[in-house]
Amino acid sequence: QVQLVESGGGLVQGGGSLRLSCTASGGTFSMYTMGWFRQAPGKEREFVASISGSGRRTRYADSVKGRFTISRDNAKSTVYLQMNSLKFEDTAVYFCAVDRNTFSIAEDELRYEYWGQGTQVTVSS
Repeated sequence: QVQLVESGGGLVQGGGSLRLSCTASGGTFSMYTMGWFRQAPGKEREFVASISGSGRRTRYADSVKGRFTISRDNAKSTVYLQMNSLKFEDTAVYFCAVDRNTFSIAEDELRYEYWGQGTQVTVSS
C-alpha cells in the first residue's frame, strides 16, 4: 500500500508559477513511475506528466510541454511539478499517482494504482 500526499496548490495570477509536491509513504518509491494528472470542473481527468523511477525519462501532455517540469527526489520519496507561465485553462485539481512499473511513464490513468487526494490550482485571468 502506498499513500500519497500532494501540496503546493493555490491561487496564482496568469503568467505566474507554482510548484506542486507529492510525498509518498509505503512501498519502494524509486521503483515507481510517478504521474501527475488534473481534473478541471466538468471535465474528465487528464494526463499532465510522468517520470520514470530513476528520473531519466519523462513524458508531458502537449498542453503543458515547455511550461511544466516534472522531477523527483528519491531520497525524499517526493515528486514535483514545476508549473510556469500558468494559464487560466490550467485551473484544476491536480493529482499525483503511482504506477508500479518502473519504466512505463504511461499516460493512461488505468496504469496507475495509487492516487493522492488532490490539490487545487486556480489561475486567475
